[in-house]
Amino acid sequence: MRTLDLFLTALRALRANIMRSILTTLGIIIGVGAVIIMIAVGKGAEAQMERLISSLGSNLFMVLPGSGSAGGVRLGVGTRPTITEDDARAIQEEIPTVRVAAPSLRGSGQVVFGNLNWSTVINGLTPEYLEAREWKIAHGRSFTAEEVKRGAKVVLLGKTVVDNLFPGQDPLGRLVRIRRVPFEVIGVMKEKGQTLMGRDQDDTVFIPISTARKRVLGARHLGGKTVGVIFVKARTADLVARAVEQTRELLRQRHRIRQGQEDDFYIRNLSQFLETRAKSSRAMSLLLAAVASVSLVVGGIGIMNIMLVSVTERTREIGLRMSVGAGGRDILAQFLIESVVLSLVGGLIGVVLGLSGALAIAHLSQWPAVLQAQAVFLAFSFAGAVGVFFGFYPARKAARLDPIEALRYE
Repeated sequence: MRTLDLFLTALRALRANIMRSILTTLGIIIGVGAVIIMIAVGKGAEAQMERLISSLGSNLFMVLPGSGSAGGVRLGVGTRPTITEDDARAIQEEIPTVRVAAPSLRGSGQVVFGNLNWSTVINGLTPEYLEAREWKIAHGRSFTAEEVKRGAKVVLLGKTVVDNLFPGQDPLGRLVRIRRVPFEVIGVMKEKGQTLMGRDQDDTVFIPISTARKRVLGARHLGGKTVGVIFVKARTADLVARAVEQTRELLRQRHRIRQGQEDDFYIRNLSQFLETRAKSSRAMSLLLAAVASVSLVVGGIGIMNIMLVSVTERTREIGLRMSVGAGGRDILAQFLIESVVLSLVGGLIGVVLGLSGALAIAHLSQWPAVLQAQAVFLAFSFAGAVGVFFGFYPARKAARLDPIEALRYE
């Protein structure tokens, strides 16, 4: 028989039991749809993780102050002021694997403009901070090293602060008061979004570190040149681990820490931490896709079961076809085509439902879903492969029937 005739014969056989055919494809429909949704949601999680990584800055690690103790109780990280602006300068100038080292002071307070006010995070820093964090300026300019040196009263505003103090207005050149100290707005930062912990990075203002120390953040920052954190950016991703070790060695030398003594500072490798989170997200995506693929296997078992029933019901029909000249290969091809058609039709419906489901989840839960043509092709191809694999045994059983015994079957 010609291939077209076999295909038409298979379609007529499936249409004769339309409800059973639809129910048979449910496993494939659910499996293909689940695979597409899981991959889309998983890829969305990966994309969100990559966005968060890029928002923090690449090749980045942090140097934090040590922990102090009170009454025999050891306090947390940052309770003992041990790192300074001079440490940051030494890291940048003496370690060749480091691109920039940016010291920072941090506090909070009210920012006032006219009759509006907003409580936000106050960051005192140097211009190198923006390079370390890869944070761009949307409008205006950054403050200069000269302005840092003389303690100029200039400020950069985060987008959240601008939205709350200058709705529909241009803040450049305006005066705002930070803890009652007037500052000129010289720039607006580009939007960064939230951190991994859900903190709004744009809810902040940046002022020169010298100004923050002397005029804004108070007496606890006046002693020496201690800072709350140093952001260090390595030259390349491959040099981060080496830069961390060189920074540790340099600070131990500067702080006169003897061999065997604990560091009086902490170093956190953000790049390593975030890459670990990203790998976990990718592993979870693969796991979800694998679990969803089980539905396809279950659907294939359902197809094999129904095809075996169909062979039993159509035994006399098979005998008649063989008696008028149909060969075993024709019978094999007919039943195999029926199985593949069931899988592919279920696969098409599953693709439509999977794409619709992924978009619906992204819209309702505000969770990103990345739709990929490769995922759709993979799920659809796997559905066809399931039809061939699980349909071969019933088709082979039908092809090997004895014509005489098949004609006698009641």
